[in-house]
Amino acid sequence: MKYDLIAPTSMGIRLSPLERQPVGITRLYTMYATSAESNVLNVSAALGLKAHVLTAFVKGSPIADFIRGELRRRNITYEGPEVAQGGPWGYRHQINIADAGFGVRGPRVHNDRAGEVGRLLTLADFDPERLFARDGVRMMHLSGLFAALSPQTAKLCVQLAEIAKQHGTQVSFDLNHRASFWAGREEELHAAFTRIASLSDVLIGNEEDYQLALGIHGPEAGGEDISGQIEDFKGMIKAAQAAFPNVQVFATTLREVLDANRHLWGAILYMNGNWHLAAQREIQILDRIGGGDGFVGGLLYSLLRGFEAEKCLQFAWATGAMATTMLEDYATPADEAQVLAVWQGNARVVR
Repeated sequence: MKYDLIAPTSMGIRLSPLERQPVGITRLYTMYATSAESNVLNVSAALGLKAHVLTAFVKGSPIADFIRGELRRRNITYEGPEVAQGGPWGYRHQINIADAGFGVRGPRVHNDRAGEVGRLLTLADFDPERLFARDGVRMMHLSGLFAALSPQTAKLCVQLAEIAKQHGTQVSFDLNHRASFWAGREEELHAAFTRIASLSDVLIGNEEDYQLALGIHGPEAGGEDISGQIEDFKGMIKAAQAAFPNVQVFATTLREVLDANRHLWGAILYMNGNWHLAAQREIQILDRIGGGDGFVGGLLYSLLRGFEAEKCLQFAWATGAMATTMLEDYATPADEAQVLAVWQGNARVVR
């Protein structure tokens, strides 16, 4: 197998104010290359697995060059078409402008996705026969964020999931429902998401994702005291299992926000017919963006490595928590031992 983990994605940049200042006040920003799907791949890439993204680039763009360089730095290979910008009002890479908040001031995120080049991607931009039959792919990860970008990307994700299953590639699907992406497209996207879920081996989402994307009833979205709703979460996953019997692994994170610097972080995993719970623990937050992607990244790495279910959950919990300690949108563990130390609550210096 040439690739352990691949994902279609629309790469962009994040502009983040220095020193946790609000957008609109500070004049100093740091630029990162980012996307939800590449964030997930980062855990596997950092720990030595072969990760690969399918994406699009704006031809001749310095932002595209920056993104390529960042993917190379992160040990993520890439392929995809170059699209001519088409003048100043043509195509570009998405811009995510986000601060981290501080204390009682919550983070604010502004997405500027007009002219986003990744929205154009179709199956014709790639060679699926070469990718899945000749190169070989162990697992493909799909995200609801990319699937909902446009009618083209929704169709692409369905087609890739169908082709992957024909070639024995496992499919992971993080539902990632975003109301602004779904507005006016509910019927179209519900059909696409349902089809992808029916082909998936791994299905991930919070209570809002399962309900709004798939129509699976669960706990009240954003409800308080999650620790008292564990049975409701289990009921939601059991209902999803009945609707999608081919799925082997279900996961959901359990997050409560105390303030911008402190969250309660937990997770549930249903695997091999057994429940596994990581009870909520308080974690310190440097930047919350990417915590969910970090969890998914750790889970997929664990499954690819063949860990036992309990260790998969612990590893995923830890990489999710680790992502929130980093200014970049993804977890970059130094090694497995560092991840397990996070789970164990061991923050002692390693010399």
